Amino acid sequence: MSQDRPALGVLLMLGFCCLAPMGDAMAKVLGQSVPLDLMLLARFLVQAVVLIPLVVLTRRAWRMHGRILGFVVLRTLLHIAGIGAMFTALTYLPLADAIAIAFVMPFIMLLLGKYVLAEAVGPHRLAACVVGFVGTLLVIQPSFAEVGWPALWPLAVAVVFALFMLTTRQIAKATDPIALQAVSGVMASAVLLPVVLLGDPAAALATPGGVEWLLLGLIGLLGTGAHLLMTWSLRFAPSATLAPMQYLEIPVATVIGWLVFRDFPDALAFAGICVTVAAGLYIILRERRLALAAAQVARTRPHPAKL
Repeated sequence: MSQDRPALGVLLMLGFCCLAPMGDAMAKVLGQSVPLDLMLLARFLVQAVVLIPLVVLTRRAWRMHGRILGFVVLRTLLHIAGIGAMFTALTYLPLADAIAIAFVMPFIMLLLGKYVLAEAVGPHRLAACVVGFVGTLLVIQPSFAEVGWPALWPLAVAVVFALFMLTTRQIAKATDPIALQAVSGVMASAVLLPVVLLGDPAAALATPGGVEWLLLGLIGLLGTGAHLLMTWSLRFAPSATLAPMQYLEIPVATVIGWLVFRDFPDALAFAGICVTVAAGLYIILRERRLALAAAQVARTRPHPAKL
């Protein structure tokens, strides 16, 4: 087990918060001229090409069978759907708005944990979920007034990635995270390549220019790099320390959106972002507090051997 180095963990998470919205910004630029399935293929193909040599060189266990393999296939399909929904959302919405709305995912995960996995969720966290949804609606409202139903695409992103995270939980202890991403990259590429070549003539006939090919490659590199930074950050700092920092992705996306697209949330959307972030941070801090209380109880409980 790696020794805790919180400063390094925080620095790696900051890197994730910068790389992830940069990749989304490039997808938003390309969304006007490059077909969605070609962008997705590039995203996952680069992931496979980057990570397979890393898995081989470090001799990580990558073979998966039975139940684990089934969950990996499901996780890969959810990953394709989630990134596809986000890329679609970015063709309609400002960068910061799309990312902020998608941050309703922690609330959805909490509700799925309560009603699907029968996890204990108290009234305080349920109330925070309600407040978070209200904040999300405030962010959606201006975009919905402008573009209509496509403004709901980030909600689809949140639902899909909540299911993606729950699926990942089922196999996290039985798989190496880097090997898992490498295998998922191969699986996703195998799914998407026939779609691009046979199922979508527009994608098959698309001939991106030099800059577009560069951006397609960068989307894959940034997406893969962001995931690795998040994975490595958790090796050096506890998740309770790092989870609140993920919300830094929203202000970073706001700055990138303004610099690249001259988009900035209006007053209502900005208020909604603040409410959503506050509710999310409350849930995270509440989870940390309950975990510390449970650990304290476990430490003070008499050991059976001493009774």
